[in-house]
Amino acid sequence: MKINRTLLEYFYIIAGATLVGLSYNMFLLPSRLAAGGISGISTILFEMYALSPALTQLAINIPIFIIGWIAMGKDFSWKTLLGTFWVPFVIFLSANIPITVTNPLLGALYGGIVLGVGLGVVYKGNGSTGGTAAIAQIVKKFTGISSGYSQLIVDGFVVVASIIVFSLELTLFALMAIYVTSKVIDRVQLRTSASKLVMIITENEEKIESLIRDKIDRGLTKVRSVGGFTNQDKTMILCVVEQPEAVKLKKLLQQDEPSSFVIFLNASEILGRGFSLDRYYGQKL
Repeated sequence: MKINRTLLEYFYIIAGATLVGLSYNMFLLPSRLAAGGISGISTILFEMYALSPALTQLAINIPIFIIGWIAMGKDFSWKTLLGTFWVPFVIFLSANIPITVTNPLLGALYGGIVLGVGLGVVYKGNGSTGGTAAIAQIVKKFTGISSGYSQLIVDGFVVVASIIVFSLELTLFALMAIYVTSKVIDRVQLRTSASKLVMIITENEEKIESLIRDKIDRGLTKVRSVGGFTNQDKTMILCVVEQPEAVKLKKLLQQDEPSSFVIFLNASEILGRGFSLDRYYGQKL
């Protein structure tokens, strides 16, 4: 299992790094958007001196890789080494790709989305594409903030500096791109809308417990509570469900138990049986 997980992580890194390289050549470079990071620096140098973006990124990544090796450990750094070389390799191979977008608005939106998906997939493999992505992971490790916001902070400095070479309008589009990227990274890593935490405050716990177990086939947790206005004993039922199950549960509660107080909350990544583990012991989902 450990070997399979390691191979899967390396697959994530290769797939994600490929998307990162394609997003650069298809959207960011043709739109002249220095959307942060080493790619943004390479875009600026390409605009000023026509330097090869692939070689520029590779040259800058080497000292940053050494910093990542020291700060994050050998396991992370081997994966970072793969991403560090793979992204420039893809950029080199796709340098003359015929499918490009030159409109800065479309470049910011679609480039940010593809870049965010790529980086998010790489991060799910516990790796990095080198450059400021590695710095962002270091910031995340020592500050505890999410990968998306770490990337937003680090890339923001590069984007603001690009105003010297590009117009204010292109700089603003580049800021839009890194904002989209940061949100997509967190969505890919945390799957923020895939699951719902349902909180049900009720006086009829047995009926709702039956609905959840028999109709939705989910587990639940019961918390004893007291009503703030009535001072009467109540039960708060906690249940985590997938999106389609949440829709079904909402309809069931509206039909069979409309007096209950129900809250649906977006849940981040769920770890446990029925989500990251098999729903039933000895059975696959």
